[in-house]
Amino acid sequence: MTICLRDLKLSLATEQIEVPCWTIEPEQHWVIFSTYSHCGSTLGRVLAGDLDLKANPKPVAGDHSANIGLNLQGLPDSIGWVSLHLQQALLEKEIANDDTDFMDKIDIGSTVEALVLECCDSAEQRDELLALTDIAHLRLRGFRQLSTGETRRVMLARALAIRPRLLILDEPYAGLDLAHQQQLSSLINQLSQTIQIIVMTSRQDEVPECITHVAMFNHSQNKQGVTVNTLGEGMSIEQWHAHPVMAQLNQLSQQRSDEVMGLIKRQRYQAQYPDPLVELKNGKVEYTDGLIFKDVNWRINNGQHWQVRGPNGCGKSTLLGLILGDHPQCYSNDITLFGKPRGSGETIWQVKQQIGIVSSALHLQYRVNCSALEVLLSGFFDSIGLYQKPSKKQIDLAKDWLAILHMSHCEKISFKQLDYGQQRLLLIGRALIKQPVLLILDEPYQGLDFINRKLVMNTLNMLAQENLSQLLYVSHHVDDALPAIKNYLDFVGNTEQGYEVEIVKFPTIC
Repeated sequence: MTICLRDLKLSLATEQIEVPCWTIEPEQHWVIFSTYSHCGSTLGRVLAGDLDLKANPKPVAGDHSANIGLNLQGLPDSIGWVSLHLQQALLEKEIANDDTDFMDKIDIGSTVEALVLECCDSAEQRDELLALTDIAHLRLRGFRQLSTGETRRVMLARALAIRPRLLILDEPYAGLDLAHQQQLSSLINQLSQTIQIIVMTSRQDEVPECITHVAMFNHSQNKQGVTVNTLGEGMSIEQWHAHPVMAQLNQLSQQRSDEVMGLIKRQRYQAQYPDPLVELKNGKVEYTDGLIFKDVNWRINNGQHWQVRGPNGCGKSTLLGLILGDHPQCYSNDITLFGKPRGSGETIWQVKQQIGIVSSALHLQYRVNCSALEVLLSGFFDSIGLYQKPSKKQIDLAKDWLAILHMSHCEKISFKQLDYGQQRLLLIGRALIKQPVLLILDEPYQGLDFINRKLVMNTLNMLAQENLSQLLYVSHHVDDALPAIKNYLDFVGNTEQGYEVEIVKFPTIC
């Protein structure tokens, strides 16, 4: 089948997207590489029918050629669609249907097997997909109980359940551990024999072998100062590998990282606490359906930065939740934080004053309808939304952050109107704006384009090098390793017996 999209012009909350002509021939498999925006995600939503073009976004004013029904030809009747946006929407639906408050037990919500089955023709097909995406062992687990990587595999199973002729994958590797990244690559290559594939990604290492063509958006500004993103002509995968754009993007991201660090250093401040900064003794988390981890002894001293590693579902986010105080079992564990034992009279807000957090859980919770500026300001008060009056100094600093993140044009725009990547970048700024003693980063790069992912990585590495914050860092991607982090906590074991940890600690030189 040949798919042809012509004369698409869409006006978003912060920018415009234009696609003069994009033709996908039979046997072609494409990557839309996200360099400096996530226009590819919006384009994917257009193709998948996941965007209401009659409401938002709207065709550019005065342009009648933007009628998508007339200019999109050749789409098959079955399209599989996987995206962070779709995943977030399903999680929000599950949370809205949570009946725990009206029951005598915890409502786990829709189970994995139920969510996959509702897209399938039969129980037999469901079981095949559970096995294919390696989630059969999670079939009775509630969707809200899953890790990000496990949730991602459920979304893939649902997309494949409709037996698509076209499969659109927006950041399909997000949250997957290394083993499942490799499995997904093999699966995509296998599926490409019978299904046409389109992948949106910001990572060079996430381009499957089956990909034949690559397209990128070109960025400019019109007379009104609005960013216009135009899909450029496609190139073969061989041409893309030889393209100089990656070296240019790396140089640009380093320049922007230096600007961010300059802003941070102008506001430099860090409270002093005795060692250990954090300590967990014989840490254990167990649910009614099994043990997550046990015997975790972990001590973090001043000046140490740590990366937490392990497979999907091992308890990395749970461990960070214990430290943050967001996990219900944090008070049944022996935890010392900033020199005080947990439960010795401190409030959760006193603890969070010294902690910055970026995670998928926070992103999901941040559903209030406040502006981009207010999101940054909420970092001073550790709130979701802004409920206190900020000082002029805080407002000025938040505006400086918007400028440094190249988001000044978003100042008054609602958080909900921004795309997933813009939202994530704001939440990173929210965590950094108060210069926390402890910076907890759980898969912080999800949804970021290439430039902003490199910007954040470079900034975090410089923060660690200069000890401006203590980093607790989770990322599954090998190329996300920060040179300044030399201490590792690795989860080992298996899901039946619970995970244990191994400490790989950089020796202190006196």
